[in-house]
Amino acid sequence: MCHSLLGPFAFGSNVNFVVGNNGSGKSAVLTALMVGLGGKATTTNRGSSLKGFVKEGESSADVSITLRNKGRDAYKPEVFGQAIIVDLKITREGMRTYKLKSKAGHLVSAKKDELLAILDHFNIQVDNPVSMLTQEMSKHFLHSKGEGDKYRFFMKATQLEQMKEDYTYIITTKNVTLDTVEKHEECLEGLKRKYLEKEDRVKSLASLDDMHSKLEELKNQMAWALVRGSSISSKYESKNVFILFVYLSGVMHNRYSVADLAKVVEAEKKYMGIREQLEAITVRVQQLEPQSAELKNEAQMLLYPRIPQSLLNTRGLASDRDKRSMEAIRRKLQTMEGSRSDRLRRFGEKMPALLAAIEDADRKGQFRKKPVGPLGYCIRLKDHEQALAVEKCLGSLMVAFTCDNHEDEKLLQGLMRGYYQGGRRPQIITCQFFNRVHDTSRAVNHPDYPSVLQSLEIEDPVVANCLIDQRGIETILLIKSPAEARRVMQGRQPPRNCYQAFTKEGDQCYNNRYYSNDQRRCDYLSRDVEEEIRQLQEEMRNKEAHLDRFSQQKQRVEEDIRNNNGLLKRAYDDRKRAKVTHTVSIDIINHTQIKQRKGKANRWRYISTFPLFSQEELSKSDQDVEKSKHHKKHYEDKRKVHINTIQALKASLELKEQELTVLKATEICPERSEVRRTARSLDSEISRLKLKISTQQDQQGDREEVIRQYQEALENYSNINQQVKCLKRFIQVLCKIMDDRHRVYTELRRFLSVRCKMYFDSMLSQRGYIGKMMFEHKNETLSISVQPGVGDKAALSDMRSLSGGERSFSTVCFVLSLWAIAEAPFRALDEFDVYMDMVNRRISMDMMLKIASSQRYRQFIFLTPQSMSSLPVNNLIRILRLKDPDRGQAALPFGQRNEEEEEEE
Repeated sequence: MCHSLLGPFAFGSNVNFVVGNNGSGKSAVLTALMVGLGGKATTTNRGSSLKGFVKEGESSADVSITLRNKGRDAYKPEVFGQAIIVDLKITREGMRTYKLKSKAGHLVSAKKDELLAILDHFNIQVDNPVSMLTQEMSKHFLHSKGEGDKYRFFMKATQLEQMKEDYTYIITTKNVTLDTVEKHEECLEGLKRKYLEKEDRVKSLASLDDMHSKLEELKNQMAWALVRGSSISSKYESKNVFILFVYLSGVMHNRYSVADLAKVVEAEKKYMGIREQLEAITVRVQQLEPQSAELKNEAQMLLYPRIPQSLLNTRGLASDRDKRSMEAIRRKLQTMEGSRSDRLRRFGEKMPALLAAIEDADRKGQFRKKPVGPLGYCIRLKDHEQALAVEKCLGSLMVAFTCDNHEDEKLLQGLMRGYYQGGRRPQIITCQFFNRVHDTSRAVNHPDYPSVLQSLEIEDPVVANCLIDQRGIETILLIKSPAEARRVMQGRQPPRNCYQAFTKEGDQCYNNRYYSNDQRRCDYLSRDVEEEIRQLQEEMRNKEAHLDRFSQQKQRVEEDIRNNNGLLKRAYDDRKRAKVTHTVSIDIINHTQIKQRKGKANRWRYISTFPLFSQEELSKSDQDVEKSKHHKKHYEDKRKVHINTIQALKASLELKEQELTVLKATEICPERSEVRRTARSLDSEISRLKLKISTQQDQQGDREEVIRQYQEALENYSNINQQVKCLKRFIQVLCKIMDDRHRVYTELRRFLSVRCKMYFDSMLSQRGYIGKMMFEHKNETLSISVQPGVGDKAALSDMRSLSGGERSFSTVCFVLSLWAIAEAPFRALDEFDVYMDMVNRRISMDMMLKIASSQRYRQFIFLTPQSMSSLPVNNLIRILRLKDPDRGQAALPFGQRNEEEEEEE
């Protein structure tokens, strides 16, 4: 407020007086306690907004409160220890943040819910005027003319007001539930009518049951009619009895009729014809294979000897390199396309399956603590322009995992071996897991550029700690501009606690060197997946065009080779004829050939500069051909074995068909019957009966659908009916509980009222006053009448007719009577003695000290402008004196003096 530093205040265990002149900061102490423990700004009566508590010219205000946390009622002693430190920070904009620390100063929580749980555990009520009576509330209470205000003060102090609000909320909930029950009852009537209608439709399906029974009987007769070999088998002359029962099974399942049998037989004939053609083609291929091999050998003999050795040794290095590059781009493109629906696929095709295996192992309890990773999947960028810089900074840590212990690491390595066989597995980092982020007080803190840690959103402290330990991300800056990075890092004064920086292009800058990045695309953190896919597709098209140009170039070279082979053959024929004709011409021919060979050598020297298939590649192709031939012979042998097996099975099948016909019919109809009707006649009746059933089903609906609708309607009706019954029972129980609790609430209110009257009369009697306190709970009013003096010399009068001191004393008596009936671990009064004369002040002080002495387990904080020098100083009473803000702020126990005070005295 108006102080740069107020405190620290070391309150005693029982009675504490904070004394000082007006404006010295007494009320600021009480305001700090209320706001620091979660109170609203309006509750303090010192301002309407928290930003009003920040001193002019400052950016924030801080409050630190230490709560005792000892004994059997301590709050989480294993976490906080013997004290709980509540730190509050209020910004100029009116925002406040809490930090709850242990006695050792370690941060435990920053959530207000935790603070509310602490206040509820210790029954600290910052908004209860009896626990903390501010100066403005005290004055308002003294000058209040309304009996309703006094009653509300009493209700709030005893927490009866909170109980009343809870009962009102419960009644509102009960009324809402009643409305819900009424709506359900209206809906229930409609569901009941629907359920009865569906039940009538189910009952009307009985006639359909009779027709279905008749249909089953006809199907049984059809089965034995086919076994007997009636007119249907003679008409179609089928030798495969099994086809008849394939047809029969279809009839049983309502798939086709007798007329479909001819189609089945015709399809069988077509199949056999196609099979015979295929076997003829196979025989012809076997006959032509020796000729093909012979022709291939002749072609190789003609081609290979005429290829110069220098050309055979030339390898298609550019082609292989382009193919490998193209394959890498194709794999990356598949990964990016897969990451459209699953971002995890960017970290590898096997990564989703690996994480699923880790999740399964964790559910089975195999890990002591579930591994975390890949680390790059667990982070989010605040500025996506820094994506490439962060990737270059983290490197292989993007796909790394972290484990809590070595046993979990071994188990994770075993899982990885199942998905990364023979390949490079993700890195595993073993470090103990903590639920809070490491202390980064030594991190780089630049006003213009963030560190890697500051630029990331990391929800899991384990991930943040791993990146801090392994890479030191709290000491690395991200500077988008290369020139600016050199200026900052390589200037006279590099940033403190920073040893390197990364630019948005991924360049790495130290204080004495600079490394450029050749990677221009993000692999894991890119936000625009579609743009990445488009660029990869464009790069793929460029590579394909390059390979096409290479293929055309190779074809031209091969054409040149064929032309030169012709030249070589003609030269060989000329030399042979010359040798036969005359030996003299040998020199001439040799001279001619030498010139020709020099020309050809020049041509080969030019041709050999182009990449072509090497001897090693051609040899590998021959090996592949021989291997394929071996495989072909192997499978042909197996095919012959299978054909022999099929023929044996066919022979066995023909023997079993007769038995099968009877078994199939027995399966359909176990009891054999003599059927005199033909299969055609039975089929006609089956068709007519099916048509009749279908017509009736169209009128009544499908049987299964009707039954399903009936069951659904019955289930809906039963569920809603059950819900209505449960809600009615709940309302009955709730009404009974409310009646019982309201009766107890009324008794408690009456009991507290009687106790308050008793203590009020007792307090007044110590001054020789008499008084009367009247509660009207129905009208919610409280009237207090006080008569100074003794006897009945004057009638009782309202507190408004009293003098300022008498009214203040009466108010203190009322507050002390509320103290006696309301529990709180500490109490604070601001200028409780306002308007009191010396006599009333002394008597009020004696009463409060007497009550405090009887309640040594409770703290009392009194704020007063009086010096209180007449009070004794002991281990139960502590006096804290405040100086004016312009003289420097301090809180000194009574009895300690500084040099300025001695000079003034």
